[in-house]
Amino acid sequence: MAEPPTTEDGHHVVVNGRKWRATDPSIPADRRAELTRILMSWRREVRRTKGTDQERAARAGVQAAKVALGERGTPPWWEQTDEQRRARWQADVPAPGGPLPPEAPVREHRGDHPHPGNGERTEHA
Repeated sequence: MAEPPTTEDGHHVVVNGRKWRATDPSIPADRRAELTRILMSWRREVRRTKGTDQERAARAGVQAAKVALGERGTPPWWEQTDEQRRARWQADVPAPGGPLPPEAPVREHRGDHPHPGNGERTEHA
C-alpha cells in the first residue's frame, strides 16, 4: 500500500482531504513496525469490545500506541528534542492481552471544531 501524501513540512499526511499528524520519521523501521502492529491489535480490540466495560482500556491502548508513534501527544514530535523523541518511541507500549495501558483521557469529538493535525480539512489534497 502506498504512503499517503504529506504536507511540505512532512508533519502531516493528507488522507481524503484531511490532515493527520504523521508518524515520527526518526523511529527506526523495526520499532515503527512493532508499534504499528500493537496499534492495529488495539484497534481490533476496540471493535471487539465496543459497548462493553473493556472498550475504555482498548481505547487507552490505541492512545498509547499513537503517542509512541508521534501521531498524538503534546508537544508534537517536531517540537521535541532528540532525547524526548527517543524516550517516547522507546517507552513500553503493551499489546492486548498484556498489562493494561494507563487510562487515556476521554477526548470529546466535535466535528464542528477540528483539531490541527487531527482531521483538519486542508487544501493540500
